[in-house]
Amino acid sequence: MQPISPTDAIFLIGESREHPMHVGGLQLFQPPEDAGPEFIRGLFDALLAQTDVQPTFRKHPAFFGGVTNLVWSSDRDIELDYHLRRSALPRPGRVRELLELISRLHGTLLDRHRPLWEAHLIEGLDDGRFAVYTKFHHSLIDGVSAMKLMQRVLSPDPADTEVRAPWSLPPRRREGGGGRGPSLLQTVGQVAGSVAGLAPTTVSLARSALFEQELTLPFRAPKTMLNVRIGGARRVAAQSWSLERIKNVKAAAGVTVNDVVLAMCAGALRAYLAEVDALPDTPLVAMVPVNLRTEQDADGGGNLVGAILCNLATDVEDPARRLATIAASMRDNKKVYSELPRVQQLAVSAFLISGLALGLLPGFVGTAPPPFNLVISNVPGAREPLYWNGARLDGNYPFSIPLDGQALNITLANRAEHLDFGLVGDRSNVPHLQRLLGHLETALKDLERAVDG
Repeated sequence: MQPISPTDAIFLIGESREHPMHVGGLQLFQPPEDAGPEFIRGLFDALLAQTDVQPTFRKHPAFFGGVTNLVWSSDRDIELDYHLRRSALPRPGRVRELLELISRLHGTLLDRHRPLWEAHLIEGLDDGRFAVYTKFHHSLIDGVSAMKLMQRVLSPDPADTEVRAPWSLPPRRREGGGGRGPSLLQTVGQVAGSVAGLAPTTVSLARSALFEQELTLPFRAPKTMLNVRIGGARRVAAQSWSLERIKNVKAAAGVTVNDVVLAMCAGALRAYLAEVDALPDTPLVAMVPVNLRTEQDADGGGNLVGAILCNLATDVEDPARRLATIAASMRDNKKVYSELPRVQQLAVSAFLISGLALGLLPGFVGTAPPPFNLVISNVPGAREPLYWNGARLDGNYPFSIPLDGQALNITLANRAEHLDFGLVGDRSNVPHLQRLLGHLETALKDLERAVDG
């Protein structure tokens, strides 16, 4: 039996009915023109034939001496027809019905007695497309790695008819011996699993960097309807935007693509909260994962993920001023980070995400101001069109993990010339989540008008 690392154990220990600890993704596909009525059935049968299951997809927690979450058990025989499921949407088969199904699937726990993953092949969309929803427990794989794994299933060649399954792909090893570094949520687990949350040395280094430099400080975010204890039911929303539109705003305003994305989210959140008379007078603060790797260590292998707090300027009515404030907040904080020694960079990031670590401890959220209001994460995706058995990938929407105190999560990924947004909210505390999609479109239009003027 393989020991479960302390970081992975945190995601198992912190899981409850109210706090499912899996990441998920929804992919939409347009079948090829010559696809017949048995196309989906053929895909399903081809996937079931992929019986060479890799070790990661065989693991689940074992009972060891009457205690669980200490070691992994590896199943020799995998019931693929349990983990791979075929579903059909009820009529009329709109995207609304699809997202309602994904909302239910994303809120249900994975069975701890079986390997901790599921894949759902979904048909019945009224426009002829089909969908694949996958979810992996975060103790097995993080969201970024899951996104890369799903991309490896696909091909840039529409004539490639090989059906690959994520569970049958061998791990991809980095050249040069560099291992994969921790993702943001893995770092959260490390913070939650350390003594007293943060070691004294880390706290000292973080305080030095925070108070001697001009960083956006944590625990200055206003408490909103998003920063409460959550239940187990989820609601998801998803939509794609043209990357060209966002790049046009970027070029006209002299900012980054991520600045425009953050401004879209800020405008949408401002409108959403104002609708229910819950918009605070002070600006919301987002935690934004960023790559801290520099040109000097670009070839070092692995990931080096940091956390930056961004002033979303939701108290500013003018979209151009809001974008400028967001861009300045990101630019200034990145500049301060770049001037810190590496050990202080990591210490500050650990200190900032300690708020998320507390959210892994159910019931911890109290009346104190939150460290930030939500996480907005931009995950690298494919830069070219991709296909699966000739079916074109039409959407690739990542869904992450809400936590106590963080009832809403916004994650997006690039797909060729599009940005695909995946929103996950606590069903009770983030009502009418789909309205945020309309507000995102309105916010982008407002930015386009503002920079044209």
